[in-house]
Amino acid sequence: MVLPWQGKKKAIHIMNSVQTVKNKALVNLPATTRPQIVIVGGGFAGIELARGLRNLDVQVILIDQNNYHTFQPLLYQVATAGLEPDSIVYPFREIFRSQGNLIFRMAKVLEIRPESNKIRTSIGDVEYDYLVLANGSRTNYYGMKDFMKFSLPMKSIPDAMAIRNMLLENMEKALLAKDVGERESLMNIVVIGGGPTGVEMAGALGELKKHVLTRDYTELDVKRMQIHVVDMESRLLAAMSLDASRRAAEFLKRFDVCMCLGTKVISYDGRILCLSSGEKIPTNTVIWSAGVSGAAIAGLEAGSVVQGRLKVNPFNQVHGYSNIYAIGDIAVMVVDKLPKGHPMLAPVAIQQANHLAKNFKKILYHQSLKPFVYKNTGVMATVGRNNAVADIKGLKIHGFGGWMIWLFVHLMALVGFRNKIIVFINWMWSYFSFDRSLRLIIKPPSGVTERG
Repeated sequence: MVLPWQGKKKAIHIMNSVQTVKNKALVNLPATTRPQIVIVGGGFAGIELARGLRNLDVQVILIDQNNYHTFQPLLYQVATAGLEPDSIVYPFREIFRSQGNLIFRMAKVLEIRPESNKIRTSIGDVEYDYLVLANGSRTNYYGMKDFMKFSLPMKSIPDAMAIRNMLLENMEKALLAKDVGERESLMNIVVIGGGPTGVEMAGALGELKKHVLTRDYTELDVKRMQIHVVDMESRLLAAMSLDASRRAAEFLKRFDVCMCLGTKVISYDGRILCLSSGEKIPTNTVIWSAGVSGAAIAGLEAGSVVQGRLKVNPFNQVHGYSNIYAIGDIAVMVVDKLPKGHPMLAPVAIQQANHLAKNFKKILYHQSLKPFVYKNTGVMATVGRNNAVADIKGLKIHGFGGWMIWLFVHLMALVGFRNKIIVFINWMWSYFSFDRSLRLIIKPPSGVTERG
C-alpha cells in the first residue's frame, strides 16, 4: 500500500524544493519529512482528533478562524447572563501547549484544492498529506431572508453576546416607551425552534424573567412580558422520547412560556412575527434555533456535498477522495438505521474523532481500517433550575435527577480546570441567590473598525 505522503511528495519534503519552501513561508510552517495531517476546525471533533494524534509520528496542523475552542452547549447561558464568555472558551495554544507535534494557525479556510493536496486560507496555502474537515455547521434559515436579516442566531460567542445586549437594551428602552404596545413589543421574546437549544433557551429566559428582571425593572410590569417557543413539529424535543417532550412542556409552562407547536413562521420584519396559524406576535427579539446545515468549503466535487454536509464512508473518508476525511456536524454517514446520517451532536463528533485517530495509526502501520459504529450515550436538555429531561440508554429521567446528571455531564465536558471551577461557582451562586450578576451591556466603542 502506497500512502499519499510517500513517493514523489516525500522526496519534495526531503529536498525542500523552492515551491514547498515558498508555500510554507506564507504561513511560516517548518519543513518536515513526516506526514502532515491538517485539521480544519477546532470544535469538539477537531480538538478530540488533535489530542488523539499526539503520540503519532506526524505533523498536525490545526486551523481555525478563532484562537479558542467554544463549548457551544452553554452558549445560551452566556446569552441570558448566566455565564461570562471566558467561562466556556479555552485558547487552543493552552490546550495543546505540551503537544509537540501540533502547530496552530488562526485563519479562515477559503478553498480546498484536492488535485494539489492544498488548502487556500486567508493567510496563504497549506499543504497536506491528509485533510480532516471538522469545521462544523452554520445556522440554517431555510432560505428565509427576512429571518436572516432580523433574527438573532446562536452559534458563536459574538452571537450570544449580541443576544444578551439586545435583551438588556430592550428592557432599558421599554422603560422609556410611552406607548404600551411598543413597550410590550420590546419585552416580548420569541424563540424559533423546539429542539434542545430552543427549549434550554426558553427555560433560561423564563428563569431570568421570574427571578431577575422583576427585581431589576420594578418600574415595568414584567409579568406582561411574553416568551414564545415556535416549532413546526407537533411537540417539543421531537428527537427525544414522548415522555421527555411532555415533561419539557410542563416545565416551560411553569415559566408561563407560550408554545406554538405544529406552526410555521411565515415572515418577520423586525417588529411583527407572522405565523401560519394567522397569529401575529409583536416582538423586537426573535432568536433563531430552528436548525443548522453543514459548513461545506468550496473545492470538492458536487457529488460529495449533501445540504452543506459531506458524504463519508464508514471510515469517515469523503466520497470520491482517499486522503480527505470529515467528522462531526459537517459529515453525513448514511447507514441502514440512520438514512439521514448521524445526529449533529457533540457525542457523535467526539466518537468519530477518537475513531479516526485510531484509524490514522492503522494507516501509518499499513493495517486495515475499522468502520465507525456510533454508541448512543443519550440526549438531554435542561429547563431551568431543578428541571431537566434525559433519555439515557432506555432510561427516561426528568426533574431534579435529570438536572443533576445534566450539570455533571456539562461540567466535566468543559475544557480546562479553571473553566470548570468558574462555571461551578457561577451555577452555585445563581442557584442559592436567584441572581445573575453578569447582566452587562458590553459593545465595542462606536467608530472602531477592524484593521485590514
